[in-house]
Amino acid sequence: MLNNIPSREKIKPGLSVSIIQKHDQRTGNLTMGKVKRILTSSEFHPHGIKVELDSGKIGRVQHII
Repeated sequence: MLNNIPSREKIKPGLSVSIIQKHDQRTGNLTMGKVKRILTSSEFHPHGIKVELDSGKIGRVQHII
């Protein structure tokens, strides 16, 4: 599963992604949207790079769409 999580270099503002929000971590519900800004400064995080979507929702990137 960790191999599927995109690194920071692959994530750019405007990219369509699916994120998992903090309150959805137990259920695994994903939220789709476009990246507004990247919040994680490190190159990789085991749970995904944290981003803010255009909608204002914040979560960790699970997939690039």
